[in-house]
Amino acid sequence: MSSMFGKVKAGNSADRSPAECNLVLLGAMGSGKSALTVKFLTKRFICEYDPYLEDIYTSEEIVDQQPVTVRVMDTCDQEGPVNSERYLSWANAFLVVYSINNMESFKGSQLYLQTLALHNKTFRPRTPIILVGNKLDMDRYRQVSQCDAEAVASRFGCLFFEVSACLDFLSVQHVFYEAVRRARQGRGRSCLVPAVYIKEDKALLDVPSFTTPCYKELPTPATAKLVTVKTSRAQSKRRAPTLTLLKGFKIF
Repeated sequence: MSSMFGKVKAGNSADRSPAECNLVLLGAMGSGKSALTVKFLTKRFICEYDPYLEDIYTSEEIVDQQPVTVRVMDTCDQEGPVNSERYLSWANAFLVVYSINNMESFKGSQLYLQTLALHNKTFRPRTPIILVGNKLDMDRYRQVSQCDAEAVASRFGCLFFEVSACLDFLSVQHVFYEAVRRARQGRGRSCLVPAVYIKEDKALLDVPSFTTPCYKELPTPATAKLVTVKTSRAQSKRRAPTLTLLKGFKIF
């Protein structure tokens, strides 16, 4: 049996290959896309990285007791969504990121939402979109209110989270896992859903979602610098997951 999440072998569940899900992070430079990506992949926060680096990172995860190969594309658009063809038909879900302490990044996120909305009107099924307000630790310098962000999310029919890449790992992981869930649940659905505001300490509400196809050309493995990192999980009897970074980050 095959699906948008890859091919599954027939037989016992132990013999099944893991599903696959491609996630794309979009947003203005400096909004924290790379920091969120690394936090999800390594549980670590980085304060130094190449802001012009764009790559795809792979991690084996367990989402709702189901193994899944999560591929994360950390994009770098210096001029906004002017060259979106590389990811529009590749992604199974989009995370559009802005900084809550930067109004310009919030305005930039709306340009991405408009691009994705236009794509979703043209193609079926629709691709789930999650609006992510990053840098919640900078709340005292907030320029974007929760109300304004929720209104934008409602207009574009996407979920809305606020998190901090430098604080709690679980809240960041929850956003990525929810993107995987939405991609699974939303396949074949054509209706938009109301926005749901979820702060990092709130439980996710059970709401429907939506999905769309996308296009992206993966980097050639032969030319990619391959780095493998093993991360341990406390109080877990299962084998620690293997994280693969393609031409990846310099982790400090």
